[in-house]
Amino acid sequence: MAEDLKVRYSDKDLAEFKVLIEDKIEKAKSHLDLLKSSYMNDGNNGTDDTSPTFKAFEEGSETMSKEANTQLAIRQEKFIRDLKNALLRIENKTYGICRVTGKLIAKERLKLVPHATLSIEAKNMQK
Repeated sequence: MAEDLKVRYSDKDLAEFKVLIEDKIEKAKSHLDLLKSSYMNDGNNGTDDTSPTFKAFEEGSETMSKEANTQLAIRQEKFIRDLKNALLRIENKTYGICRVTGKLIAKERLKLVPHATLSIEAKNMQK
């Protein structure tokens, strides 16, 4: 039965992906902490003595950057959740299997997008 297709990654491969994902989770968490601290910061830059027009402009800019940081934080939280789900798939030995085609997702793709659940073939079918 040598012609059988490989249906999952080896334990060795899964262990390598686990290290990669855990590293990405750590980096993502520290990035999230930075984002949270920047939008929770009161942002008082001591502009009380500057012109009212400038102050209004700065407050508007501050609100925009808080919203942008909040959006980035939400995306970062989703990224961390996706990575944690990938770790669960590693534990279940289903990591790297396309949820549409059932084929293995290319290693190169998983190294770039370790939380991918679709092969390029399946992703292209969605377009």
